Amino acid sequence: MDPTVIRERRRALHLTQQDLADLSGVSVRFIRDVEHGKASIQLDSLLAILRALGLQLNISVRSIPRTVGEAS
Repeated sequence: MDPTVIRERRRALHLTQQDLADLSGVSVRFIRDVEHGKASIQLDSLLAILRALGLQLNISVRSIPRTVGEAS
């Protein structure tokens, strides 16, 4: 997920990081980490942020190179 999506949506809704933290039930520090693309975030907390912003996480299948997982 592109972390700028979260920041841009928050700003479009005229929310501060504190506002979003309060709506999501997470810390401001967590909001900051998400907006900066920190790799180690909790999925349940990320989903709470997305819900508060009216966004959803979509998972799709991507192509896997044929060499990955193939027996030699």
